[in-house]
Amino acid sequence: MTDFSPAAAAVRAAYSQGCYLLMPHCKHQLDGMACPGLAAALRAAADQVVPANGSRKNNEIRAEILAIAAELEGKQ
Repeated sequence: MTDFSPAAAAVRAAYSQGCYLLMPHCKHQLDGMACPGLAAALRAAADQVVPANGSRKNNEIRAEILAIAAELEGKQ
């Protein structure tokens, strides 16, 4: 089982809860599995909400979102 950071664990828990409510047979439960679909959604959100060439603060926020995405994808 992968140990997620608190931020990644919170995103994963929210996703898993929604997934379970919609599809009780869903395999993306809190079992430590990598979740590339969720990571892709976070990357898309970062691209749309926090452009890469923004202010220093925006770049820090973007980096935090992308770090969570990388962790959920299993790259960290």
